[in-house]
Amino acid sequence: MVSGAARKTRRYTRVVTAEGRRGHFATTRWSLVIAAGAEGSSPAVHEALATLCETYWYPLYGFLRSRGYSAENAQDLTQAFFARLLEKHAIRHADPTRGRFRSFLLASLKNFASNERDREIAGKRGGGVPILSLEIEGAEGRFQMEPPTDETPERVFDRRWALTLLDRVMSRLQAEAAARGDKTSPFDRLKTYLTGEEPQLSYARTAADLGVSEGAVKVAVHRLRRRFRDLVHDEIAHTVSSPAEIEDELRHLWSAVRR
Repeated sequence: MVSGAARKTRRYTRVVTAEGRRGHFATTRWSLVIAAGAEGSSPAVHEALATLCETYWYPLYGFLRSRGYSAENAQDLTQAFFARLLEKHAIRHADPTRGRFRSFLLASLKNFASNERDREIAGKRGGGVPILSLEIEGAEGRFQMEPPTDETPERVFDRRWALTLLDRVMSRLQAEAAARGDKTSPFDRLKTYLTGEEPQLSYARTAADLGVSEGAVKVAVHRLRRRFRDLVHDEIAHTVSSPAEIEDELRHLWSAVRR
């Protein structure tokens, strides 16, 4: 049965395919959220849940650490929080009409962490439910590498979310390049043109290093930038409910990264 929120937001939208074309599919733009909140254990639900956990676990862990929780408690709470979401199917309560999914998730974590009973559950590492396969053991080292900041934990959470999403996009680009067997324009040599970091190698220098023409490098960079934009758009589209919200969320993402 389709929930009321799902019925309200169901529409034909567009998805970016692996080949770079845009295709139609009948779903909501909260496709991952709705799939993750569905009852049952279909492969599609498991895949959606794995994607959500991968995208959000570290920003949530970092938020707890920024709020003063110890590394051990933050690990326990993050594990227990996701386990509770799965155990109680709590993601189905996320309402696309009431804000961004990341906002829903952060508010849910705050409520979870402030409840003494949930803290006791976290101390038991999930309250008896299976622990998710998160790379949480390395989270503290990652957290300690971050520069100090006087920003609020909420603003830092947004930046971590944005950087995690961009990491997913870069991983997708790299996987696509590997699948093509692209030897004339290796992704690792061209990705610097996506970051906007200085200094960048000149097109002529990159062309000489790759043994191709400067024009070929310019075309490859143009295509890579276009595919990068498509994939960022695609990642954002999973957790908003309208085209207008995609543009707003994109602006928020780049603002969070620049901060």
